[in-house]
Amino acid sequence: MKSPVSTVIAILTGIVVLLASFLAGLSPQLQSIRVYLVGWAATLIGVAALIGILNLVSSHWKRLFSPEKKDFYSLFLIVAFLLSAAAGLFFTPADSNYQKIVTALQVPLETSLLAVLSVSLAMAAFRLLQRRRNFMGIVFVASFIVFLIIGSGIAGSVFSLPFIGPLLNLLPLAGARGLLLGIGLASLTAGLRILFGADRPYSG
Repeated sequence: MKSPVSTVIAILTGIVVLLASFLAGLSPQLQSIRVYLVGWAATLIGVAALIGILNLVSSHWKRLFSPEKKDFYSLFLIVAFLLSAAAGLFFTPADSNYQKIVTALQVPLETSLLAVLSVSLAMAAFRLLQRRRNFMGIVFVASFIVFLIIGSGIAGSVFSLPFIGPLLNLLPLAGARGLLLGIGLASLTAGLRILFGADRPYSG
C-alpha cells in the first residue's frame, strides 16, 4: 500500500460520516463530528476548484504567448473569465441584472451543446446498429428517432392523443429515473470501493 496513512484517514472519515447519516438523532457527538468533516470537505472542494481555475487560466496564458504555436482563442477565454469574475464580484450573483446576463449567455451555449449532443448521439446510434444488429440496438435507434421527431415539435399533435400522449409524457420521466438510479448505484459502488481501500484517488 503506497500511502497507508491517507488510506486509513479516508476510510475512517467515510465510516464516521456514513454512521452519522444512519444514526441521525441517536448520537449528537457523532453528528457534530460529521458536520465538521463535511464542512472541511466543502472547504477543500472550494480550494480545489480555485486551483483548477487558476491552472486553466495559466495554461491558456502559456498558450497565448507560446513561441511555437500561439492560440488566440485563449485570449477570448482569459478576457471572458476576467470580465465574468469582475462582474460577479462587483454585482454579486444575487443581482437580477447579473443573472439576466448570465442566463442570456448560458442558454444559447447549453442549446448549442445539446444540439451537438443530439448529432453525436445519432451517429453513435447508427454506428451501434451497424456493428450489432440485435434487438436492443434496434430499440435504441427507434426510440432515439421517435423522441427526436417529437422533441423537435413536428409531431406536437401526438401528445393530444388519448393513450399515446400520456405514455409519451411518462417515458422521458422513466428514462430520467433510470439515469438517476444508475448514477446512484455507481456513486454507491465508488464510495464502497474507496471505503474498502480498493480505489485510492486521494493518493495521487
